[in-house]
Formats: sequence, C-alpha cells, structure tokens
Amino acid sequence: MKPNDIHMVIAILREEYLNWRKPAVTIVAESGRSPFKVLVSCIISLRTKDEVTALASARLFQRADTPEAMQSLTAEEIAGMIYPAGFYRTKAEQIREIARQLMADYGGHVPDEMDELLGFKGVGRKTANLVLTLGFGKPGICVDTHVHRICNRWGYVTTKTPDATEMALRAILPHEYWIEINDLLVAFGQNHCFPVSPLCSTCRLAVLCPRIGVNKSR
Repeated sequence: MKPNDIHMVIAILREEYLNWRKPAVTIVAESGRSPFKVLVSCIISLRTKDEVTALASARLFQRADTPEAMQSLTAEEIAGMIYPAGFYRTKAEQIREIARQLMADYGGHVPDEMDELLGFKGVGRKTANLVLTLGFGKPGICVDTHVHRICNRWGYVTTKTPDATEMALRAILPHEYWIEINDLLVAFGQNHCFPVSPLCSTCRLAVLCPRIGVNKSR
C-alpha cells in the first residue's frame, strides 16, 4: 500500500463500518462521554472478547460509574461483576486502586495527559490513548493488536510491536485520521480482516493490500 492510499482506505472503511458491530469500548464512549468509564472498560477489554467486555462493563457501571462509587466496592465485588473477563481478579484490584487514586490525587477526575495516565497501574499506551481519544476527544493514536496487525499487513508500516506501530503512524498518518483509526481497524479486524484466514475474497481493500504475512485467506 502506498502512503497516499490511506485516504481511499479510510473512506472505504467508513462505509463498511456501518455494517459492522462496533467495538465495546466505543459503545461505552458513545453512551455519554465519561473518561472514567472508557478507562475502566478498556482495562476490562484487555485479553477479553468484545461481547464479554460489553456485558461486564454494563454490569459494573450499573453499580458504580464514578471513581467515588467504585472505590466503595471491594475488589471481590468488582471481580464478581466483571467475570468472566480475562484476569478478572487482577483487573478488579487495578480498577479499585485506580478509583482510589483518582479520588485521592485528582479530585475524582481522570487526567487528560499521557504521562499522568501512564502512572496508573495497569494502564499502558493503548489504554491511555483510548482514554485521550474517546474520553476527551484529544488527538492520539490508539494501537492495539488489530491496528498493529492490519497496518503491517497493508505494508503501511513495518514494525514489530504495537508501541513501535504507534510511533510509525504518528509520523505518516494524517492527523485527521488519528482518533478514528483505532475504531475503524478494530471493527475491521473483528469482523473481516481476521488474524488467521481473513476474508480477502470479499474485501474492498484487496486491490490495495499486499497481504503481508497472510498464509491463508478466504
């Protein structure tokens, strides 16, 4: 894929996105801009299927959707509500500690700076960027496994890790696409461009995609 092809790619993905299931964290963000809910749902989503994330987040937020309410729960109570999310006990401890720290150090408000977000246990660049983009509407590029895989599959970047992909995209991706690239590619990766055996025969991007690393497709 040539660098200038990205404009056509984004236009096609925007059209196709209307036919796909939205990512769980995006649904949380669209329910009312709450950086805290975006942060918590993103933590729940790590190594967890989207349908599990959506249900777990909904159960938890029915009980506590602010740092003040969340810190009043025990880790065991949080774990019970987010089960069967992957590593649910560890995530429950992280969520409760984040809520406590937000109340103690930030007056119950989620900070909107990368360095401060990275200071919370369990928060990496992917989560921090998602909070900045979906929670605050600030520029950022959230790179998860889908974004990393697909951008390398296209040959748009050549990187080994998600963090390296983020830095490469910051250098070449037009700013107008920074916030939405994660949403589009997560949906694309979950619904069409699978890690194994992607649906290349029905992909509108096939003519532009060199399929780097694809050994089997449908």
